[in-house]
Amino acid sequence: MRSQYDKRKKWPKIVGLLLLFTLISSVGYAYYIYKSVSDTVAHMYKPIIPEAPAKNVNQVLPFMDKTPQTHAATTTKKPFSILLLGVDQRPGDRGRSDSIIVLTVNPNKKSVKMLSIPRDTRTTIIGKGKDDKINHAYAFGGVQMSVNTVENFLGIPIQYYMKINMEGLRDVVNAIGGVKVHNDLDFTSDGVHFPIGTINLNGKNALTYSRMRYEDPNGDFGRESRQRKIIQEIIHKGASFSTLANYKDVLTAMEKNIQTNLTFNEMVDIQKNYILAGEHIEQELLNGNGTKINKIYYFIVSPQEKQRMHNELIKHLELQ
Repeated sequence: MRSQYDKRKKWPKIVGLLLLFTLISSVGYAYYIYKSVSDTVAHMYKPIIPEAPAKNVNQVLPFMDKTPQTHAATTTKKPFSILLLGVDQRPGDRGRSDSIIVLTVNPNKKSVKMLSIPRDTRTTIIGKGKDDKINHAYAFGGVQMSVNTVENFLGIPIQYYMKINMEGLRDVVNAIGGVKVHNDLDFTSDGVHFPIGTINLNGKNALTYSRMRYEDPNGDFGRESRQRKIIQEIIHKGASFSTLANYKDVLTAMEKNIQTNLTFNEMVDIQKNYILAGEHIEQELLNGNGTKINKIYYFIVSPQEKQRMHNELIKHLELQ
């Protein structure tokens, strides 16, 4: 008959085996998630092929270097910029970039500057040789022409881009369990009432909330403000561990609706070295006036205002 002492000696071994099994299972699960994320990013990845510098470079900022830009060295924690394009895609049509947002990320200052460029902004379309609404750059030449045009308009380098299918915004928001935003305007759109105060939005309502502009006294500016709030909340929730349980839904939504030139390793570096910057997002406002030229509405930004914004972003990118 075994003694009580022999039984006690077995318990540490059993506990050890259980801990080892748990560790192996955790490592296996972590590798499975890692592999799933890596595969998803590989499907999202689409690089920009550099083109020769355009001949019709904006004369307001003649010092802008239009040579092809290299990617930010994320492992050395250098500031970088990213262009977010919210595209309303249609069957048989490339669509237009109805949402144009520039982010400059500075890990040293632990801050992100977020600038929305009104889609009706009149500027030189680089590669087309004409002045037009800035959102037409995507319709004319896709991501490449959009990046070149925004670079020229602001006089800053754009290292990365992320194109988001606006219809797919619904899937992304649902995948992360919805978003919570503070609403400043009481309105009803598509049968949904959005009261003033903190509101919770599912994917469908978030899309409606971000698109409304005709009932907003601030027009496009009000819509851009709501879009920034939703994107800011997506960034905040996407970076938290609370989305881990739904990671499959998140990855599926991303793969179907997002295209970017960020590689998986660059995303890992950003998550590791830049995560604190995402906690301090500063909203930037581009001032201008609306007018009609040949019966077409444009948003006009003065050379002085472009120079002011250029100086702000260049300083934040530590390129001055």
